[in-house]
Amino acid sequence: MDAQTLKLRISPTVNAVTAKYTAPNHPICTLTLAHGAGAGMDHPFMEALAGSLADAGIAVLRFNFPFSEQQKRRPDSPAVAHQTIAAAIAKARTLNPMLPLIAAGKSFGGRMTSQYLAAHPDSGVAGIVFYGFPLHPAGKPATVRADHLQQLRIPMLFLQGSRDALATWELIHSVCNSLPLASLVRLEGADHSFKAGKHSVLPTLVSETVKWVPR
Repeated sequence: MDAQTLKLRISPTVNAVTAKYTAPNHPICTLTLAHGAGAGMDHPFMEALAGSLADAGIAVLRFNFPFSEQQKRRPDSPAVAHQTIAAAIAKARTLNPMLPLIAAGKSFGGRMTSQYLAAHPDSGVAGIVFYGFPLHPAGKPATVRADHLQQLRIPMLFLQGSRDALATWELIHSVCNSLPLASLVRLEGADHSFKAGKHSVLPTLVSETVKWVPR
């Protein structure tokens, strides 16, 4: 297993953020993993997900957004988030230039990643994984946040809890049905943080990701 701590240079104004690369000896692909709005890349969930994906054969580059690096509560603007994602994708490509490159994110991280990819169809990314797409604010069902997904021409995997307050099942199901390249997996009883009582959904998140990658 290869484990490295790296610095991603974002821009002269934003400077740099920390990233961690975890990879098995013979990975099947490289995956960039962006965190959500409420916690950084070292949150126990992010660390466990990255480690479990690496154990299953996927090289993972997880990274902080600048607001998390600077220990601020307010998430970065989309422009800054997109710059960070671009830097992570570029770095991941240099780490494993011959492997397929997948982009992924938890909540805010997935949404910002998909916005970036929709605006940059020449990124070379082969697919995107959403670990809980934040379709709407809690208690305010809507689908406007998904409008940009229609511009994506790469496979998409949505891993969604059935009790996710930020993506009611009926709406996320409808959105995915409108996307020819989307796959939707229902995690029964899980909320937006992937908590499902005493049951851990982490093995399912990993197994569904690994099963989807060859597609």
